[in-house]
Amino acid sequence: MIQLQQVAANGEVIATTSGASRADLARHHGFARGDAFVVTVPQTPVFLMVQLDAALAPALIYLTTPTWRYQIPQDDQREWPYPASAFRSRLGYATVRFATPAEVQAAPNLALNTHDQHEASGAFPHVQATAETRGETVFYAKNAIDGIVANDSHGNWPFQSWGIDQDPTATLTLDFGRPVTLTGIGLVLRADYPHDSYWTALDVVFEDGSTVPIATTKTAACQRFDFPARTVSWLRLTHLIKAPDSATFPALTQLEAYGPTPA
Repeated sequence: MIQLQQVAANGEVIATTSGASRADLARHHGFARGDAFVVTVPQTPVFLMVQLDAALAPALIYLTTPTWRYQIPQDDQREWPYPASAFRSRLGYATVRFATPAEVQAAPNLALNTHDQHEASGAFPHVQATAETRGETVFYAKNAIDGIVANDSHGNWPFQSWGIDQDPTATLTLDFGRPVTLTGIGLVLRADYPHDSYWTALDVVFEDGSTVPIATTKTAACQRFDFPARTVSWLRLTHLIKAPDSATFPALTQLEAYGPTPA
């Protein structure tokens, strides 16, 4: 049984629905400040397919808590990391269902989560960073796993990215919530040149203590790096080396993580 609710900031249940394997909730009015979706499942861990707004792509998430709260984003800042219609329509539709084994096994990018939130919520993949430019949502770390690879500008959707706030010690940690086998990663650097700089090198540190040094180049294309398979629950991007150019802002548009290719 899955239950999906829209809940107000004071805890009042605005709408609720449930089903044996999926729950679908249609909205007849817009969101108020503080509203959230609350998903309840009978046991965890469990894989779910979720789409809480029509403007977001569905996400395969690994849920480790029986009650998952998705706080409705508020467009309070100058720029917005979602499509213009996201969470703004008076009418809306949200759906949550149990994922099939085939969907879990077929996931080509283990880092992808269009519904990641800034704060940890018990849903994975999840990213967090030690620095984010000016605390603005368009530069949150979660933007680096949302599946959007537009990188020839910065700021408003679809050009959101992870900005490091000019901090050379910044790190980004990708948590899978469970052990996964990895054979490579992909990096899409933000390429709003000449506004942007870029990194020439960085280290990928894994939960098992191993490190893979990576040399990156000035390109808008996805740069893929393969390495011997390892099974870990998280990885971290660290020791980001900025190019010796006059531009100020290196940034990451997208991080991808790859597992073994199915036979």
